[in-house]
Amino acid sequence: MLFDDTYKTISAPSEGIFRDRGSKFIGYAYPILSEDAVKDILTALRAEHPKARHFCWAFRLSPDRSIFRIQDDGEPSGTAGRPILNSMLSADITNVLIVVVRYFGGTLLGVPGLINAYKTAAVEAIQAAEVIEKTVNDIYELQFDYLLMNDVMRLIKEEKLNIMSQEFDNSCSIKIEIRKSSLNSILGKIEKIEGVQLKYLFTA
Repeated sequence: MLFDDTYKTISAPSEGIFRDRGSKFIGYAYPILSEDAVKDILTALRAEHPKARHFCWAFRLSPDRSIFRIQDDGEPSGTAGRPILNSMLSADITNVLIVVVRYFGGTLLGVPGLINAYKTAAVEAIQAAEVIEKTVNDIYELQFDYLLMNDVMRLIKEEKLNIMSQEFDNSCSIKIEIRKSSLNSILGKIEKIEGVQLKYLFTA
């Protein structure tokens, strides 16, 4: 598959609920940019649901959808994290964490029942979310003297580049997003402004 410079994710956290034979499965979907976010989200959910039995999850990261992890959290292997991940694969979304919180209802559901419950709770959370399409962008930092401000800002405006952060003093620094497909032409224009230092930060 040729690398596409767009991907689908969700715009904001969402949740969905599935019940089966007394057990309650609450699916929570979160947009995330790195694995670092997972621990804090799980800590917050455990505090919110102190009586829940299991906190099973899966995430998918990177625009090429290549990074993922799953966690069954005490459920039989393959019955929780994998079905949650599969719901993301079906929806073709990435940069998303889905946690399904289970309250045990006293009746064992068996392997097929668990797989269905975790998958359905995850699907409900995805369906409650707004799925959006994003472009794959490289993040660069521009460093330059204040005297070059007009030239730099003119280029940013002409190319409709998104400014992520900026610091203006005698020496200035701006972080911008550049869409992958426009990278070469825009970097070429930036390099023509003498005195601008260009530093690649990461891809989002």
